[in-house]
Amino acid sequence: MGDSAGHAQAHAEARLMAGRRLDMDDEQFADWARLLERRTGLFISPDRRSFLASGIRARMRESGCSSSREYYNRLIAGGIQAHEWSLLIDRLTVHETCFFRHRASMQLIRERLVPEVLEKQRGYLAWSVGCATGEESYSLAMQIDSCMGAVAGDCYFGVTGTDISLPSLRKARKGIYLRRRLGDIPDDLQNKYCETVSSRHFQITEQLRKRVCFAQLNLRDVETAPMARVNLIYCQNLLIYYDRGYRTEIVDKLAEFLRPGGVLILGSGELLDWRNSNMEKVRYPDTLAYRRTN
Repeated sequence: MGDSAGHAQAHAEARLMAGRRLDMDDEQFADWARLLERRTGLFISPDRRSFLASGIRARMRESGCSSSREYYNRLIAGGIQAHEWSLLIDRLTVHETCFFRHRASMQLIRERLVPEVLEKQRGYLAWSVGCATGEESYSLAMQIDSCMGAVAGDCYFGVTGTDISLPSLRKARKGIYLRRRLGDIPDDLQNKYCETVSSRHFQITEQLRKRVCFAQLNLRDVETAPMARVNLIYCQNLLIYYDRGYRTEIVDKLAEFLRPGGVLILGSGELLDWRNSNMEKVRYPDTLAYRRTN
């Protein structure tokens, strides 16, 4: 790195470290935004400046840092770096989700996608990208398992949920949720896959939890995901955290994990103009889905 570049970086880092309150001016926001995008791929738009500052302040307090310089050094230090980045990103992303969040997509899976595969093979693998606290992953598992029950003979399926947030993944593995969330689950599936554990909570049955695994994954490193060729990739309400150019790059990489005939389901409106020579659009009402052709 040349002297001018080195001075520029040092000046930027100094601004990043300045001021515990982090009342960000334009330059400070730009520095933090670049740092986050470089390390995690997350895009923080200028209208979310106060949200970014609030998240950083919260993590400074929680980690016991007495200054922004101390917190910055913690972020770039070895050892706990990955863990601290995970906790900071947890503060900067929204984990509000629910069971069967997008009914049309779930209906497509139940009515067409799983039955089509089971006509030819005895297994089904699904990947929930950005699974948050697990509701989406368990919703997929319920749908797939229900389809399996209608097929004679032994069938196998597995669902993998990935997310950058370690606290969210811990909750997902337990599969325990507030009872008010039951209202999002169809009655027949409630009876089969949910059991009461307290007056306020229910838990996904152990039998279904065994079919679902969870792992940490930063989408910036999606090409390193330890995934085999899967039948379904479900990625909704996640691409909004990335700029448009990086969204295309992420989805191109996700498509490579699909086996021929596998389907990628995105959030409606998240990437309408995407084109990939190996993918064709699946026609289904109110759903944005693409099928791998080879």
